[in-house]
This record gives sequence, structure tokens and C-alpha cells, in this order.
Amino acid sequence: MGIVITNGKIVSSKGIVEKDIRIVGEKIEDIGIDLVAPNDEIIDAKGFFVLPGGIDVHTHFEAEAGGMVADTFTTGTKAALVGGTTTIVDFAEQIKGGTLRRALEEWSKNATDKTYTDYGFHMTISDWNENTSKEMEEMVKEGITSFKMFFAYEDLKVDDGSIYEALKRAKELGTLIGFHCENGDIIDRLRKEAIAKGKLEPVYHMETRPPSLEREAIFRLITIAELADTPIYIVHLSSKEGYDEIIKARKKGMKILAETCPQYLLLDKDCYLSKGKNSFEGAKYVISPPLRDEESKKVLWQGIKDEEIDVVATDHCAFNYKKQKELGKDDFTKIPNGAPGVENRYKLIYTYGVTKNRITIERLVEILSENPAKIFGLYPKKGIIQKGSDADIIIFNPEAKSIIRAENQVQNVDYNLYEGLTQYGKFEYVFLRGQMVVKDEKILISKPLGKYQRRGLTIKDEGEKNGYHNYTRWR
Repeated sequence: MGIVITNGKIVSSKGIVEKDIRIVGEKIEDIGIDLVAPNDEIIDAKGFFVLPGGIDVHTHFEAEAGGMVADTFTTGTKAALVGGTTTIVDFAEQIKGGTLRRALEEWSKNATDKTYTDYGFHMTISDWNENTSKEMEEMVKEGITSFKMFFAYEDLKVDDGSIYEALKRAKELGTLIGFHCENGDIIDRLRKEAIAKGKLEPVYHMETRPPSLEREAIFRLITIAELADTPIYIVHLSSKEGYDEIIKARKKGMKILAETCPQYLLLDKDCYLSKGKNSFEGAKYVISPPLRDEESKKVLWQGIKDEEIDVVATDHCAFNYKKQKELGKDDFTKIPNGAPGVENRYKLIYTYGVTKNRITIERLVEILSENPAKIFGLYPKKGIIQKGSDADIIIFNPEAKSIIRAENQVQNVDYNLYEGLTQYGKFEYVFLRGQMVVKDEKILISKPLGKYQRRGLTIKDEGEKNGYHNYTRWR
């Protein structure tokens, strides 16, 4: 007995086809015509798009501030499912003085048997030393084939020499490192200057993290990566200035992957001032990098259209406005950095990308599903609707219309960045590995179903088959 989805428009980066899909167990058994067998369940998708489940490769669940957590792996991945995302990749974070092994154990404990989506991990490196270098190989053997390093945040940032050594090690192992690019040293000085002058409101979070400091860190990273001769992945690109550095480097032959987020495509720095410079409402938008100007939004959209930006993820890092963001009521430097978004990504990009003719629906599938899967070693198990792939499938009604309201969301947060925005589309059905988990945007399962997805291959496998080496940009 199987499930057959009929009459739908199946979307991939290569185009749209109208065929049936037969699901047996966790996999797509076949795609074609007249696939119904006796006792099969039939789902009529006439008039709907049939899309691969979304893959969000940048989430931070279990983020703590003030001894409190808003979105756990359970609440966050439940929201992801309702929003059309069937796989997330979170960050296991090494603490300074700690080990990568300990970080993996702690994050695995947080996630195992608690997620509604399938999941994986990147490994954050905050303490570079000889043991960390050795542990990178152990992590790759565990299936973690991507890492992350920071140019900012006192408890996370590493120096340029460490980044150079880590990139050389990544090249040896065939792994990929993503980078948070802001000049943290200068930001720290600017923040101290602002506090000394009594500039304490949330707007000064934005003013002390100008786009020039993203540009400088990206330029510096590119210089280091050129010396190490290895690809890099830039997370949450936010500015025209940073984008321009990437384009210049690519023209020289540098292998750079770039990710942006809906907040940098749809919101701008006026959010910090919408209710006055002295208002604390701007705390809702205290994220890093901060929101930029209108020109940056236009440039980033164009970069997606031109296939220069490879992935749209969310950087979902939820803190409640009450009790958590309010920790910085009298000092913007104490406001927890981060905001929710995993529930809204798919419809936002469809609404403000596809329906506004900025991108095609084929490109939407590429940046939300296919490219993330290819870059981080999940493809073709995930990220595409084809025979033999996991049956992670969305049946999407493009005609439905709704207004984003925090009071209606599944995310365990007391506000929404996109409050009041119109969005188009409805997830009629969501399947995770062949099981119907969402119908009419309601969760059908009573307990977490997600499992860990071993991403990529081990270092013993052929390098050209591993992780980002499969990515079409470099073929």
C-alpha cells in the first residue's frame, strides 16, 4: 500500500512537470503516469505545486538568555514543519576551553527524540588548538562535514591565524567552514563609545555595527581563504558592501558560497526607528548583522535572481520580547541578539520573491531546498523530488492568502518580525519521509518524528563526492 499524489505540478530547479508521485514507506518509489495500485491512498493536488521539503541550514534552537529558552528543538521544529521545512541544520557550539566532542554530545542530547523535522549539525569552533584540529577529523567521521567560525562576539570569535589554520585543515579533510563576518574588535570599541555617551537605546545596536564592518571581515576572510586555497561559506549576508566583495572575489576565481535571510530581504533599518529613536520596540530587531538599507535589500534580491546568492536560511534564534529582550532595557549591549523566523521563510520568499516576479518558483526551490542539500551533503536523499529520494514533500496551494500574526504562530515566541505582512500560499499537506505530518497547516503527529541525518560522506570516500564538491556552481 502506498500514497499517490496526482495532478500536481512538481517543481525542481530544472522546471515544472505534471506527473504522479508514488510513495512507499519513507521513499519516493516512482514518478510517472498511472501509478495507482490497489489500496493506495490518493491525494489530488490539482492546481497545487508539489515541492521538496524546505531545508533550513541556519537555526539556533535552545538559545538561552536570562536562564530562559523560547524555542526548544521540539517547539522550533514543530514550527518549521508547519512552515514547510522538513529538515534543519543547527549548530553544536564548542565553548572556549571545551571540546568539539563535548559540544556534539550536549547538542545531541538536546535534539535526540525531540525534533519534529529531520536534523543535522554544523560544528562551531570557538577555541582553535591542536586538539580541536584533531577533533575535526573525528567530527567528519561522525557525519558532521561543516563547521562555523566567528569574527565577532567575545566568547566565540577567533583570530586570523586560527582561521587560516582551520581553513587549511578543512581543505585536508574535504570539509566546509561557514563564517559570521563582522569586525568584532571594532564593534566592541564602538559599543563602548556609545555607552560612554549615554546612547543606550536599541537603535545603537545598528549604528555600532555598520555595513563597512561586514565588508571588511568578508574581505579579510577572502584574503585568508585565498592563501589557504579552500572554499568558504558566508552566513547571513546582509549588505550591498559585503555582497560587492564576494562578487569581486568570485571574478578572480575564488570559491565562495553565500547565504542570506528573509529579514535582510524584507526589513530595513527603519524598524529600529519606527516608533521613535528612544523606543525599546527596536529590540525586536536586534539581530547580528543588523538590518540594513533599501539599497542592500534590492542588491540581495538581485543576487538571488542572478544565482550569486546560493541559499536563503533563517538564522532562527528566538528570544521573547518580554523578560528576554527586556534584559537590555537600559543598555542595548545586553539585548540578546536573535529573532524567530523558521515558520515564515517559505511563504515569505514565495510571496515577495515569486509573486513579485523577482524570482521564479524554480529558483525558490533551488535556494530553499536543492542548494542547501547539495552544499551540506544531503543531496539527493533530500532537496529534490525524484525516484529513490526521501519522500519529504510539500503540497502547496498558491492561491491562499493570510496575514502574519504572532498570536497565530507555532513558534514559541511572543512576537513576530513580520507582524502584519500579507503572505500567499498554504501548505495543504507536508510529508516527512513518507508520513503525512501536516494537513491544512495543522500538525497531525502527537510526538516528534525527526531523526538525525548523517550529512555528507566520511573522509575515506572520494573527495569529489563529499559535501560542497557536489555543488553545481563549481562543476
